[in-house]
Amino acid sequence: MSPDEFRAAGREVVEWVASYLERIETFPVLSRVAPGDIRRRLPAHPPQSGEASDGFASRLLADVDGAVLPGITHWQHPSFFGYFPANASGPAMLGDLLASGLGVQGMSWITSPACTELEQVVVDWLADLLGLPAGWHADGPGGGVIQDTASTATFTAVLAALHRASDGRTATEGVGSGRYAVYTSIEAHSAGIKAARMAGLGSAAVRQIEVDAKDFAMSVPALAQALAADRAADVTPAIIIATVGTTSTTAIDPIRAIGTLAREHGVWLHVDAAYAGVAAVCPELRWILDGVGEFADSMCTNPHKWLLTNFDCDVFWVADRTALTGALSVLPEFLRNAATDSGAVVDYRDWHPQLGRRFRALKLWAVLRWYGADGLQAHIRRHVELAQAFASWVRDDARFVLVAPHPLSLVCFRVAGDDDAADRLTSALLDALNAGGRLFVTHTRVGGRMTIRLAIGGLLTTGQHVRDAWRDIQEAADSILTA
Repeated sequence: MSPDEFRAAGREVVEWVASYLERIETFPVLSRVAPGDIRRRLPAHPPQSGEASDGFASRLLADVDGAVLPGITHWQHPSFFGYFPANASGPAMLGDLLASGLGVQGMSWITSPACTELEQVVVDWLADLLGLPAGWHADGPGGGVIQDTASTATFTAVLAALHRASDGRTATEGVGSGRYAVYTSIEAHSAGIKAARMAGLGSAAVRQIEVDAKDFAMSVPALAQALAADRAADVTPAIIIATVGTTSTTAIDPIRAIGTLAREHGVWLHVDAAYAGVAAVCPELRWILDGVGEFADSMCTNPHKWLLTNFDCDVFWVADRTALTGALSVLPEFLRNAATDSGAVVDYRDWHPQLGRRFRALKLWAVLRWYGADGLQAHIRRHVELAQAFASWVRDDARFVLVAPHPLSLVCFRVAGDDDAADRLTSALLDALNAGGRLFVTHTRVGGRMTIRLAIGGLLTTGQHVRDAWRDIQEAADSILTA
């Protein structure tokens, strides 16, 4: 594809994306295909001859319309209220296009100095916006790096924690050199368990700590008991994974109290703030990170969820990079170079499990420049306000109950009643809403009871979309609860 051919095809693709965003509300939010439907729409074998000719983009996009779009669940739809948002804003898409065009593999500083140094600046900017300590900047003892997802960040934190807990032995001898434990709450993301498995510890090493019955945050007394019990059994506590904004209910673990325990026991504290952490761009919401700067050894948050940056983009910081690079640095001869040997540069290949890395900083850079602090704050505040309004409507309807605190943009509710019948009605309501195609919500279980999650956070979501969702919920409830 020549530059001129790329220009022509690129214009068509950009126009298609813009048109898609303009017409996105014409699609049902949740894909309605059955398993195997998309495969049956596509050829079973690759083409023998290429299609490089005039009209390639038009033919490709026609197939996207006919074969791909029916199988898309539209995450950018303004009535997508399932999971947490995955915003793809215009500036982020353009930044991603630039990264693809440059084709940089930024494993080491020397492979593209701008890839490393722009990333250092951008993650420092984000640290400033979130109120994180200056020591977490690139010129301090710690620093930040862009990972793909919070799951990778959590795994990376576990590896660094094991390196520190074993005085470096796990890097050479493996986890067999001692017995280690990982602590997280029963409400925490499954990434903690997966990280323990990948690190060779196994699920049995994970202590799932009970939570408070009211706010579903990790119980500090229960954590203290678990730490003491492991110490008594000659098991080394390696890492505590605290959560700011759990997936089920956005519960916020008490970081300061947990951090005090971590400090007493010499345990690495990792804070998983994947969804909620970016809310701290608003000074009035910075309380969610209370204690992080003083006690956390590492923290991650996902601009690719609520901060207008398309997937994938997780920012991971450490207070002291020594254990991180000690655990992950491997330097074969073919990667040696004068800049690395000088010690004057950062090689981000030593900051995560993978060697190769994309130029993700470009899209986050574009987002921060386009919106600025004011725009990012307005984005977060708008969704928090909409969630509080929605929660008030649920509270005022006797047919429903709010299930958990809702400090940010997720509201959890269910049909009133504390029995199996209420669970069945809640499940029926969920199915009816998603079958209608006008919105998409997901579920969880809180206290063992079926619960509907409505997560507000889409770039295109307005107050009218939230009001329409509430209307659909009421209408579905009128039908189901009176049947």
